[in-house]
Amino acid sequence: MNAAQPERIERDERAVAAYVERLGDSLTDAGMPRLASRVFAQLLADDDGRMTASELSEALEVSPAAVSGAVRYLTQVWMIGKERERGSRRDIYVVQTDAWHNAMLSRDRVLAQLEAGVRTGVEAVGGVATPAGRRLQLTLDFLEFLAEKMSTLAEEWEPRKVALMASWPDDD
Repeated sequence: MNAAQPERIERDERAVAAYVERLGDSLTDAGMPRLASRVFAQLLADDDGRMTASELSEALEVSPAAVSGAVRYLTQVWMIGKERERGSRRDIYVVQTDAWHNAMLSRDRVLAQLEAGVRTGVEAVGGVATPAGRRLQLTLDFLEFLAEKMSTLAEEWEPRKVALMASWPDDD
């Protein structure tokens, strides 16, 4: 065995399935729809992070129709991507190594939309001279603060990610 390549450990599929359920439960508790949570957890736990709807359906013991709704949600929030192999009609759902980064950036776009909506509300209710205006202004200030911090975090994450991944083995 090459010293640069760590020994491959055999996967315990029962332990993986239990982990998928636990992570799915955690994501559901955090506000993600239940089946979308399980699909995302399953893709994260899959070695290459690529599965068809049929494979997801089988792994999670749910109907293909249920998987369809879950992957639609996950693609809309940028947590997974959808690909199609050349010459095939089957979609393959893919989770990126840095899936959380993509999801957070999509949240940044949502925050910008919320910010614009709240901004018009401040004026509509009479500005900060009214209790509603003050609540909305505070919400707007918080959303602007989050957007500023998200931008800074995204810039800081890239070099840190490169450093973290530098010692990882190459996947063959």
